[in-house]
Amino acid sequence: MVDLTTRIGPLRFKNPITVASGTFGVKDEYADYVDYRKLGAVIAKTITLHPRKGNPMPRICETPAGMLNAIGLQNKGLRDFVEDKIPYFRKRKIPLIVNIAGESTKEFGILAKELDRYKKSIAALELNLSCPNIEAGGVRAIREGRLITKTIEAVRKETQLFIFAKLSPELGDVLETAKEAIRAGADGLSLINTIRGMAIHIESRKPRLAVGTGGLSGPAIRPIALRYVYEIKQALPRVSVIASGGITTWQDAVEFLIAGADLLAIGTANFVNPRATLDILEGLKEYCLKHHIKRIGEIRGSLVTHRRS
Repeated sequence: MVDLTTRIGPLRFKNPITVASGTFGVKDEYADYVDYRKLGAVIAKTITLHPRKGNPMPRICETPAGMLNAIGLQNKGLRDFVEDKIPYFRKRKIPLIVNIAGESTKEFGILAKELDRYKKSIAALELNLSCPNIEAGGVRAIREGRLITKTIEAVRKETQLFIFAKLSPELGDVLETAKEAIRAGADGLSLINTIRGMAIHIESRKPRLAVGTGGLSGPAIRPIALRYVYEIKQALPRVSVIASGGITTWQDAVEFLIAGADLLAIGTANFVNPRATLDILEGLKEYCLKHHIKRIGEIRGSLVTHRRS
């Protein structure tokens, strides 16, 4: 037997496998393929204070080793989430991490305050501070307005829930941004969000996405995500990290654990293989058994660096 238990502050997860926000449906879309109870946690699709229709079609296109999306945070809003989604996950006793986004620091604060009322059913909040494809409150506005600190402070003021700040290289110096986030009150980090990209239809000469650009995800960004997870854990070893960005196989998962990741969020792989999370979980168990690893913590942060002669 392998002990995959992962502890983050006051939180306890049966294993480190979770899903990236927005890649696993809204509630029960993957239930025919995945027994949610086998996952360490589920990170819900981003919710906003009020319902959002999202961006116009087309808003998804494939790219070499990845995909671009410009969904625009389509969701039914806070009230629907509280009344419909929270009871669903609570009934199944699945640790739930809620991803939230606001168009202002005030909205972030209101969301945190309302969700704090359900802290018995919510494991943590993940703050979407780096979504690249919404008109207001996206990565550009947050970066240019340097609202990261104010946003996290507004959330921290309203909740006792564990807070993960989701960051992207597009916010600027990731290490400095991470330090700002922790100083402002975040308990952990999610690394990384999608990176802005573009695709063009050469016959029509129009963008393949209606809004022009979107967030690039998938294996194409995995080396970038791995680098940032490693660098952040080296600089801030006590800070817990949810790693995401192109994790497709169990081998990818092991790489991120060796780099120091605490939780592993499977994203784009879910669109290719609905059972990706469980396949990765099984592969991780087999790897540990093969290498006589009794506890997952033996892998975490175990990178062996090359020595200079």
